[in-house]
Amino acid sequence: MVQALIALLIVIVVYALVVSIFFQREVKAVFERDPAATNYWEVIFTYPGLHAIMAYRIAHRLLRMRVPFFPRWISQTARWATGVEIHQGAKIGDGLFIDHGMGVVVGETTIIGNNVTLFQGVTLGGTGKEHGKRHPTLGNNIVVGTGAKVLGNIVIGDNVAIGANAVVLRDVPPNSTVVGVPGRIAKQAGRRVPGANLDYTSLPDPLTERLERLQREIDLIESHLKEWHEEQRQATGQSERPHRT
Repeated sequence: MVQALIALLIVIVVYALVVSIFFQREVKAVFERDPAATNYWEVIFTYPGLHAIMAYRIAHRLLRMRVPFFPRWISQTARWATGVEIHQGAKIGDGLFIDHGMGVVVGETTIIGNNVTLFQGVTLGGTGKEHGKRHPTLGNNIVVGTGAKVLGNIVIGDNVAIGANAVVLRDVPPNSTVVGVPGRIAKQAGRRVPGANLDYTSLPDPLTERLERLQREIDLIESHLKEWHEEQRQATGQSERPHRT
């Protein structure tokens, strides 16, 4: 019994050392973007998104070494254990953070830059059975909201925020905000947006904004018409008054 406890303690210490050495950027991303992350041990042992990324790194390295079977096996085992499916062929930069993780899918030819955040239910997928590059390319400092779908061989520029449940089928320029189905560019700031903004309650709705603008224009036209009618009434009243001689 004592020997088993000692062996378990050794395994825990070795695991913690490996994570601190090889996955430091991913752990740092968790603490930077998840306010619930307060304890190092809790993060490295209980965060499925982190575990999925760690499994991907190992599987991708084995794939590059042309090791058969095991990269795919590791990927599917991680999917079963974490609910996150990252194909071993995807190319992922540093600082990826997968929040909650359940239902996230990253396709084979996906390319992800640095400091990207994916929420639960995100799909970075293809649109058909074509071969070659068929999955999206994401730049740096991107946030993809809950349930969003980014499909096809498209390019998402740096510093883009994709709203929850959006379906993005076309390229998105840098420094933009995309919402809706299909995805529409609701905001394009022309300057870098620092950090990851996770406040999805303040994302703009382009359809609502256009309807509100149309209503304002209608109100303006109605006010001008009222002024014109009032001027015409006053002018008509003055012309009907008798002239004194």
